[in-house]
Amino acid sequence: MKKTLLSFSLILGGLTTLFAQQEPISIENWCHTGHKMNELRANPQIAQEFANDALIRQQEAENGVPVPKGTVYTIPVVFHILHNGGDENVSEEQIYNALDVINRDFRLMNADTADIVTQFKPLLRDVEIQFALATIAPDGTCFPGYTRTQSALAFDGSSGTDQKNAVKNNNNVYQGNWPSDEYLNVFVVADAGGAGGYTMKPSNWGNELDMGRGIFIMYTQFGEIEESSLTAGRSLTHELGHWFNLSHTWGDSNNPGCDGTSTNPADPCYQANNCNDDDGINDTPDCIGGTGGCNLNDNGCGPIANAQNYMDYYLSCQSMFTTEQVDEMRDAVISSVGGRSNLWTSQNLGATGAGQMQLCKAEFEANRTSICAGDQVEFSDLSFNSVSGWTWTFTGGLPVNSTDENPIITYATPGLYAVTLVASDGANTETETKTSYIRVLPAASSIPLFDGFESYVTLSNIEEWEIKNDGGNGFQLATVGLNSSQSARLLNNGQTTGNVDELISAPVDLSGITGSMTLSFRYAHKRKNSSDDDWLRVYVTDDCGDNWAIRKTVHGIQLSTAVQSTSFTPSSESDWTTVHMTNVTSQFWVDKFRYKFNFEAGGGNNFFLDNINIYEGSPSDDIVVGLDDIGELEGLSVYPNPVDDELSVRFNVNAADEALVSVQDVSGKIVQSTLVHANEGTNVVYMGTQKLASGMYFLRVNIGSSQRTIQFVVK
Repeated sequence: MKKTLLSFSLILGGLTTLFAQQEPISIENWCHTGHKMNELRANPQIAQEFANDALIRQQEAENGVPVPKGTVYTIPVVFHILHNGGDENVSEEQIYNALDVINRDFRLMNADTADIVTQFKPLLRDVEIQFALATIAPDGTCFPGYTRTQSALAFDGSSGTDQKNAVKNNNNVYQGNWPSDEYLNVFVVADAGGAGGYTMKPSNWGNELDMGRGIFIMYTQFGEIEESSLTAGRSLTHELGHWFNLSHTWGDSNNPGCDGTSTNPADPCYQANNCNDDDGINDTPDCIGGTGGCNLNDNGCGPIANAQNYMDYYLSCQSMFTTEQVDEMRDAVISSVGGRSNLWTSQNLGATGAGQMQLCKAEFEANRTSICAGDQVEFSDLSFNSVSGWTWTFTGGLPVNSTDENPIITYATPGLYAVTLVASDGANTETETKTSYIRVLPAASSIPLFDGFESYVTLSNIEEWEIKNDGGNGFQLATVGLNSSQSARLLNNGQTTGNVDELISAPVDLSGITGSMTLSFRYAHKRKNSSDDDWLRVYVTDDCGDNWAIRKTVHGIQLSTAVQSTSFTPSSESDWTTVHMTNVTSQFWVDKFRYKFNFEAGGGNNFFLDNINIYEGSPSDDIVVGLDDIGELEGLSVYPNPVDDELSVRFNVNAADEALVSVQDVSGKIVQSTLVHANEGTNVVYMGTQKLASGMYFLRVNIGSSQRTIQFVVK
């Protein structure tokens, strides 16, 4: 995967603008930096620490000269993606695009400077500050410059501290503080307290090294592609202006457009005139501030406003900083206030790996990991931070080896297969191996199909079943079943609410069905208390698992009306419930049909699954195993049942004939058989069962084209 750690893309044309499916942020809430700063300044002790402008300029005076031109400062940046599994979990491409945008804007490489109003063109200046992804976490872990944290707090921005702590304690790279004098931390969220974004100006108040002293920004205003848009794409540039000590062009308030004329007490502009305020920058004319769009002729305060300034709210034409704004930001970056002066030091750049192009980790993913024989898998290289060569090994795949960056591999033989990637940057190599990564499913089973889980010694890594869990316990083999010794069990008692466990079948061939079909199963479950909220869902697929459709949902009290506060295990037949599904329609009557049981924990008790039966025809409470019911053979029975040592088999025939009596295990394998000469009338055959393991079996009698079967259990 190509990694651009410091890019200055100039491409403005041809970018697809995708507007996020979310309520738009009002103009007065586009940036909340003013509100946040004013909330802090309301505390006199804190306000003392926020005399930043004076302190930063004092340090400049002590230096003797302004920050010289020609010195470019590189800032290590980390993007912390806070999401809850939706579109707000922005792609790597959008992350890199956001980096490109701020580098382009701060280095004056944006093509729209050609449209700057003539009188402001002389004020244009390269900020000479650039941003590079940090690649080394505080504990030395190599990472790609961004972290991901899943939390519902992504959508609750009422407390930036809570959002920061969610990232700090639960991200996928390093759990702990990312000091603000070592990293510029940018939190990409779905709710920034009702605003599009906010940050804090430099200060030494409180713990100035806390990672929360970064920037919070909405994912819909982050970069210019995918979930964001060209109009919203300069939001991070705007917030960086604040982070480097700039105010809005009309001053420190968050209310643009206030011209002193409002007589409505409910209006934020009531008794406010932005022309009386100032941003402390001499070459930005006094203005009332834009309220969206672009008005290049705004003269609300007399002189024409610098409507195209990044620190204004004319969002569709932001394209510049002025010379004195650049001076202010460069003063801030060399000041000790807020730790800014440590960020760009060579020591810190080395410690954080900012801009390093050295390979430090091999990584990859597949577009799917469970397939039918003959299907293809697309692999994607995710190695970082610089890769120029790839050596892949695909056990069981065709081809077995590849040097492509993102190869496509075919798997023809059922089994579990490892994949190895050796990534190289020309000087260094890193290796990643994922064992049992690709599951190639066995040939499709025919119907009727029955699975009572009796033939397994485990459910892990077997051909017949695939287990997936989202933080849960996973389905396991239980030593209790419905009139049998085994079933599938999910230890749901005590599971965290929201955990999801799945038991996914191998393929089944339904292509021969012509009339109707039934999928039946039996389950046992009790509620732990009356407020349980467990969910059982049954999904089916007609393409081996690429796409799933839900066909059965059983929820809460529908699962069980019985309550047992202690850990539940079924002890009688009455604990079991039979479900017949007849809505697996003809769309799914294919040779790559699969089904899965999805259980979502909701505080309830253990769940058991047994006697899955798929067959053509209407629902039957008896197990259907595909033996014809023809009148030449009648009255089949066995005794005793369950049996210890010897089974008595009794049946009637209409005429003397050879009869094949066989015993079949639940997998369909014949484990015992005998040929007898059956006389007309009642016949009794004694079969020893001493060599049979405990479990469920089927006894079958064949006479000519007539067949009958019956279930029995060996103790």
